[in-house]
Amino acid sequence: MTPRNTKVEVPKSTSQQLGSIVNSSRKIMRKDKGLNGDLDRLPMLTWIMFLKFLDDMEEVREQEAKLAGKKFRQAIEAPYRWRDWASKPDGITGPEFIAFINQEEAVRPDGTKGSGLFAYLRSLQSANGDRRDVIAKVFEGTVNRMINGYLLRDVVNKVNGIHFTSRDEIHTLGQLYESMLREMRDAAGDSGEFYTPRPLVKFIVTVVDPMLGETVLDPAAGTGGFLVEAFEHLKKQCKRTEDFLHLQKGTLHGIEPKPLPYLLCQMNLLLHGVEYPEIDPLNALRFPLREIGDKDRVDVIMTNPPFGGEEERGILANFPEDKKTADTALLFLQLIMRKLKRPVGGSTGGRCGMVVPNGVLFGDGICARIKEELLKEFNLHTIIRLPNGVFAPYTLIPTNLLFFDRSGPTKQVWYYEQPLPEGRKNYTKTMPIQFEDFAACLVWWKKRKENDRAWRVPVSEILANGCNLDSKNPRAKENMTHLPPEELAEGIREKEQRIAEIMAEIKTLLSQQVR
Repeated sequence: MTPRNTKVEVPKSTSQQLGSIVNSSRKIMRKDKGLNGDLDRLPMLTWIMFLKFLDDMEEVREQEAKLAGKKFRQAIEAPYRWRDWASKPDGITGPEFIAFINQEEAVRPDGTKGSGLFAYLRSLQSANGDRRDVIAKVFEGTVNRMINGYLLRDVVNKVNGIHFTSRDEIHTLGQLYESMLREMRDAAGDSGEFYTPRPLVKFIVTVVDPMLGETVLDPAAGTGGFLVEAFEHLKKQCKRTEDFLHLQKGTLHGIEPKPLPYLLCQMNLLLHGVEYPEIDPLNALRFPLREIGDKDRVDVIMTNPPFGGEEERGILANFPEDKKTADTALLFLQLIMRKLKRPVGGSTGGRCGMVVPNGVLFGDGICARIKEELLKEFNLHTIIRLPNGVFAPYTLIPTNLLFFDRSGPTKQVWYYEQPLPEGRKNYTKTMPIQFEDFAACLVWWKKRKENDRAWRVPVSEILANGCNLDSKNPRAKENMTHLPPEELAEGIREKEQRIAEIMAEIKTLLSQQVR
């Protein structure tokens, strides 16, 4: 993170020391009655680290500007900088500390009256789309849930021991942060949707293979896993300073409207070396599809869009009459198809790797019409059938990976049935999927042949079958093992949800006929 031509002397912390700082902070937060579990503690720790990170970077850039004889405008001004209210161990604390952070008007650390910390941060504006806008968006949806100002001071003092000007510490913290995101996913219930298993993300990024100079989008960014992995993948291709600068700005784009994952995404990207995360904080589905033109299209989309939820009626107006559906997975699939670059000058156009629930494969009605467009106007070249438990404990719904591009209409679809490790019946929270599990699939990907795990289906057969993509492995051994009760229940719930969606579509059609 530190510019190469700027030397900043900071004490180095070992991996063990950084782990101790993070763990100690979390232990202190457990004593605060305003916090309930990791779902509260991690966002709390994140916004504190976010402000320390910003101040460390500001000091580096200020020093760099002075050396270059240039003026420097701080994103956060006194007395709201970390160094003003947080860096002194015996600084503001207790009820006054909570008041300074939470209240619209408060006594500031310098003894004067003015805006509280969060009120000030939310008011930041910039005409140039720089960090001030990002800060305001982050804190627009962030809440301080700690109610004990003395405990909060203890946490701030701990975080003050982290040095975000050290590349080694940033790297170590990035790894620690990933582990905390996993813990949060496990404790989050429905919020687990924000986190996609990193081995699965790495596999998708590896086979889609984004190249330097291409634009990459995740329209359902969550905590930023796809963008982080894409950054690591593209960073290896950088040979010159100009390459890295191009990667830092204008290459990676994300969209995440929910305040909590938006905050976590910003921090995750910063900790992995993305200095200016470009994350849109509004709904990815808010634009009418017909208004998305060539200037809005991208080269690569990699994502795990939300499924199982429903969008508000106003959003549905953005989609064609014959493809309106409340199913978010199908809405995102249509958005992605529209957002991929069209082939120009001999190029293959944009390409995509995405996660979809099983219902998308066998769905009929509106779902079938969307798949027909996908097959006739895009090259749906590969479907990976994932095994049980990849997203456990968040969901037991069977999932698949779709890979398609704009090189032309589909001629055939390759299927690959990803196996579970030998002796396993499913993945679990304690025994999750590993990147190494995809080794055989990665070998097959480059030299495709039909085998016990791979088969292909002509597009004519799929179209004749009502665009049903739910193809079973023709060489699979008959499996007489009964599913666990929780998986049977999940399957029933999924079918009931699909029935409800069909009924809603029928109701819509009937109401249109009445008019």
